[in-house]
Amino acid sequence: MVHITFISNGGKVATAPENSNLLRVSLREQGGIPFKCGGGLCGTCKCRIEDGLENTDAIKPKERKHLRPEDFEAGYRMACQTFVKGDIKVSWVVENGKGIVVGVAPRGTAGAPAAGSPAAESPAESA
Repeated sequence: MVHITFISNGGKVATAPENSNLLRVSLREQGGIPFKCGGGLCGTCKCRIEDGLENTDAIKPKERKHLRPEDFEAGYRMACQTFVKGDIKVSWVVENGKGIVVGVAPRGTAGAPAAGSPAAESPAESA
């Protein structure tokens, strides 16, 4: 059995069989990961594996349509496409009803600071 900690849901911990789908566990155990389609089409279930990334399966082609290499390097995955092989801790941020990647520039804005990052603040905001 594996333990999945839903950090963004007050640290709730769920137990599931090895090789369980992350989104299905979240739904069954009321973990709280946001979702819409459940099939890798919409990207709503973007989440960050904060601990235990090595305990997830290989990145799927559908994830590559919604996330970039730097997102994967930062630990982001799509819950509907991720299967868990060991203990993990997962978090997510929702904006406008959709899971978002935090701290990485949005597609098409390479080199631009991510919203909320210190580089995105004006001098008056950071003072």
